[in-house]
Amino acid sequence: MISGVKLGLGLVGAVGATLLGIAMLSQFQAPSLEIVQRGYRGTAMQVNYNEKQLASYLAENKVPASLPQAPAAGPKAGAVYKNVQVLGDLSVGQFTRLMVSITSWVSPKQGCAYCHNTANMAEDSLYTKIVSRRMFQMTQHINADWQPHVQGTGVTCYTCHRGNPVPNNIWFNDPGPRSPSGGMISAGASTGQNLAAASTRYASLPYDPFTPFLEGDHSIRVQGDEALPGSNRHSIKEAEWTFSLMNYFGNSLGVNCTYCHNSRAFSDWSQSTPAKVTAWHGIQMTRDLNGDYLKQLANAWPVNRLGPTGDSPKLACATCHQGVYKPLYGVSMLKDFPELARPGAAGLAYLNASWTPASPMDQEKVGEQGKPSN
Repeated sequence: MISGVKLGLGLVGAVGATLLGIAMLSQFQAPSLEIVQRGYRGTAMQVNYNEKQLASYLAENKVPASLPQAPAAGPKAGAVYKNVQVLGDLSVGQFTRLMVSITSWVSPKQGCAYCHNTANMAEDSLYTKIVSRRMFQMTQHINADWQPHVQGTGVTCYTCHRGNPVPNNIWFNDPGPRSPSGGMISAGASTGQNLAAASTRYASLPYDPFTPFLEGDHSIRVQGDEALPGSNRHSIKEAEWTFSLMNYFGNSLGVNCTYCHNSRAFSDWSQSTPAKVTAWHGIQMTRDLNGDYLKQLANAWPVNRLGPTGDSPKLACATCHQGVYKPLYGVSMLKDFPELARPGAAGLAYLNASWTPASPMDQEKVGEQGKPSN
């Protein structure tokens, strides 16, 4: 009798749990997807967009209003102010307008004091002033020498900072997890994966796709073009590392693989979209900026701004794109701030760009819903 009661109660409990689970599941809805066809039908050349995410991205990627242009005539900033090393060829009016704009882009709460000793504005006592000067040079370098990636849209300080002193989505070299005893677990032993990491959206993929590919120049192309192994000696581990990077690219731009690739022949450039060429230049540009600008500032940063291995903060695709296929949906702020598009009269020594001109770049236009049109 008692066992029968227990069995009955157990069945009631199981049925109740099932009904509760069904009720809970009924409260969840699959995301509403908008599909944009980007190639021939039948080849899965389409990009899927989550409409809820699009709504949030549209709100986050609004361009702030620009101050009215200042006249170029009049005394130059380099002649009026002391220690103006980069923008001295601007008029005082242009220089002041740019400084006010940058304060609103980078340090709206901290104000000028974030980079300057307000008792002596010419002084270089704050590390932020040293870093920001190099960032001016980096921005001008991007706009002057990396047009195959940024095209005529260009970038400004706001592209990455969005009102934050430290941009979102920067990264550091990841030494890997620690054992319970506090020692390091070898990345080789764990194959660098199966760990919770935001970089991979918590997938089981290798957790650091940045260091080998966006700081180093490891080969990203691992797919063979022969039925048997042949001369292709790339391992499954290398392929997983590459897929981790591609996964990061897609998340950074809010797109899937076929935004750049033709699904029937991923490695064939002739069948890919123009965005694949743009992305290739973006990879070369990211390596250039990390190596010749950000890493070179290692001695300027305070300890609390360095990574766990003592390295400088570095950038990647999400630093600029922040979830959308073109930063700020392709709206150019550079036209209102042309001083960030060229070197100053003092003569900046620009680095030699490593890119080679290729096919015409992707000239998509953003639609009202934040999706690229065909």
